[in-house]
Amino acid sequence: MPKDSGIGASPKRREDVRFLTGNGNYTDDINAHGQAYVHFLRSDIAHGTLNSVDTTAAAAMPGVVRIFTAADFEGVGGVPCGWEITDRHGNAMQEPKHPVLAEGKVRHVGEPIAAVIAESLEQARDAAEAIELDIEELPAVVDMKAAVAEGSVKVHDDLTSNLCYDWGFVEENREAVNQAFQDAAHVTSLELVNNRLVANPMEPRVAIGEYNRSTDDSKLYTTSQNPHVIRLLMGAFVLGIPEHKLQVVSPDVGGGFGTKIFHYAEEAFCTFAAKACNRPVKWTSSRSEAFMSDAHGRDHVTKIELALDADNNFTALRTDTYANMGAYLSTFAPSVPTWLHGTLMAGNYKTPLIYVNVKAVFTNTVPVDAYRGAGRPEATFQLERVVDKAARELGVDPIALRRQNFITEFPYATPVAVEYDTGDYHATMDKLTEIADLSGFDARRKASVANGKLRGLGVNCYIEACGIAPSNLVGQLGARAGLYESATVRVNATGGLVVMTGSHSHGQGHETSFPQVIADMIGIDEGMIEIVHGDTSKVPMGMGTYGSRSLAVGGSAMVRATEKIIAKAKKIAAHLMEAADADIELKDGQFSVAGTDKSVAWGDVTLAAYVPHNYPLEDIEPGLEETAFYDPANFTYPSGAYACEVEVDPDTGKVSIERFSAADDFGNIVNPMIVDGQVHGGIGQGIGQALLEGCVYDEDGQLLSASFMDYAMPRADDVPFYSVDHSCQTPCTHNPLGVKGCGEAGAIGSPPSVVNAVVDALQSAGKTDVTHIDMPLSPGRIWAALNS
Repeated sequence: MPKDSGIGASPKRREDVRFLTGNGNYTDDINAHGQAYVHFLRSDIAHGTLNSVDTTAAAAMPGVVRIFTAADFEGVGGVPCGWEITDRHGNAMQEPKHPVLAEGKVRHVGEPIAAVIAESLEQARDAAEAIELDIEELPAVVDMKAAVAEGSVKVHDDLTSNLCYDWGFVEENREAVNQAFQDAAHVTSLELVNNRLVANPMEPRVAIGEYNRSTDDSKLYTTSQNPHVIRLLMGAFVLGIPEHKLQVVSPDVGGGFGTKIFHYAEEAFCTFAAKACNRPVKWTSSRSEAFMSDAHGRDHVTKIELALDADNNFTALRTDTYANMGAYLSTFAPSVPTWLHGTLMAGNYKTPLIYVNVKAVFTNTVPVDAYRGAGRPEATFQLERVVDKAARELGVDPIALRRQNFITEFPYATPVAVEYDTGDYHATMDKLTEIADLSGFDARRKASVANGKLRGLGVNCYIEACGIAPSNLVGQLGARAGLYESATVRVNATGGLVVMTGSHSHGQGHETSFPQVIADMIGIDEGMIEIVHGDTSKVPMGMGTYGSRSLAVGGSAMVRATEKIIAKAKKIAAHLMEAADADIELKDGQFSVAGTDKSVAWGDVTLAAYVPHNYPLEDIEPGLEETAFYDPANFTYPSGAYACEVEVDPDTGKVSIERFSAADDFGNIVNPMIVDGQVHGGIGQGIGQALLEGCVYDEDGQLLSASFMDYAMPRADDVPFYSVDHSCQTPCTHNPLGVKGCGEAGAIGSPPSVVNAVVDALQSAGKTDVTHIDMPLSPGRIWAALNS
């Protein structure tokens, strides 16, 4: 029978009651007394010299409070980057200033040039149209390889070139890898693209700045996945506001997918302008603005090569990647194609030698940063596509080739500097074979052929490193912030708990799953536990939510704080029952003395903690509140195997996904229903990348896919009913819950399985030369491949 509560149960998400009844409290729902509205005048050219900005006529228009340009930000820092990469020669990356408003030049379409504050949004927009700009347009550079070619136009005049860094990993492996390729019995190579994506969360970004002149306190409401990081970066490095004078609040957040991790210029502007104008100012992004101001994702061009011996064992792997940074370095952008990508190139396989080269490039495009999976989808796509191609070239079964090269002994130290603690890749592949009914594929293919369609099967495996850790290690790798998490557990006198966490929910269901963990530890009803997050004035310093870290890192901090609570509560219970601390047991909300019938309820102990005159505690300090910080010892390594079946219409090139199956190993599972939802959502986004989504610039740096008219998002009829399973569980060995991350897995494992399936369908039609088509696999591209 399924559990009704606690770890392993699937209670309905408690937060959904307010969301479904329209009672969510999102940033745009907040309106401060006397607030004014911000509209940004953004560049409509990709690259140009900003000769002048004339605001005279605009400033005289009705309702205008003030107009800001770069001149108002003299002495103000640029938007900071949170990770520094050292290249393969030992040099620090090139790091240009990222101004709040454009200084001297514009470097991408959508860069803010001026900001109009007015009594209404309409008045701000009207005034922005009256601002006169003198911009001398310059040639734009969009293609990454062209950007680093000799003589290319420079995005930043003060840099030596458009190359941010040339990173090699592991550099000392390079010669051995090259030798392994010379000695190989077979080499498979593949050139591919990880297409640029726009995250498009349901809720666009919003920022509201407030300032209290009497106390000199600033406050920012913002749509952020990590408010403490915003306070740290913006306060210390941009505006120079002491942390105790700056409060950052992120209320309900309607989706993020990584794009709301970062500190953006609009947040700094609203905070700065509120003080300058001595009144609240509010900015809400339009969907069009989001396309040209939210950080984009992916955008890698890669050549990958796999070496095999005469027995089809993998002997070496090497990759050469160009990674687009866009015009500026977003918060964590440099780490995505390096430490979040290169360290995962071993995948599920015991390849002994690996070398990864990444050239990060500045272009006249929107900055690129982490998007669901952040580096791991890019690595998995490269690896699983080249493994599939190798199987076809060798004439062997793709699953058998994978199985032959699986890692089977744990812990396993990869040649790319990470150590997998647990896993069972054969078990997830066995489960996939079962739930996907792979034995019935041939019959389904024949049925499709009879209906005039081509049917293809694609499989892949993945491993993910998430819960990025530990802080001292990532600090050595260039991180400019810690990656721990925090929790304060406050027990009320009547036994209820308030848990204040640095983790932030933007769709993950924290308000449901976190109480399950704590209720299970104490043995009380989950309804007695309240989760508080998203306000830097209420919760201890924390790093927020990204990289599938909430439960593995944030949940572990809660466990540690709750353990402290229980330890003190046992002392109080021992005092009440006149017993030794060591003899006290806690089960189902009751403290008892081992081997006796003496017991006292959780509520009696908590009351005694706060009303000690009824039960004198003598040397025990009153109160029941504890804080813990958890800094993980290692990443967690979820893994899995995915299978996709597609039908291709040879007359139109249209691809339809007929079946999709996912077998994942997430370690211990707290709420299976929430895990299912996370996997479903990730697969949907991966299908979007594989078949539909693609951010396109023309050669002049104009964004051609700047709205939903030109950027296709997956809809209900684009995805099938999924068959997902997470019964293969190898618990993580280094966090107290034994959990691994699940939030990004679907987006990591799905693109290569979809593309592998389409290639299989095309090859079933005799197109044996078709081994790769760039994502998104649009009908036009498929039709061209079939008719080439």
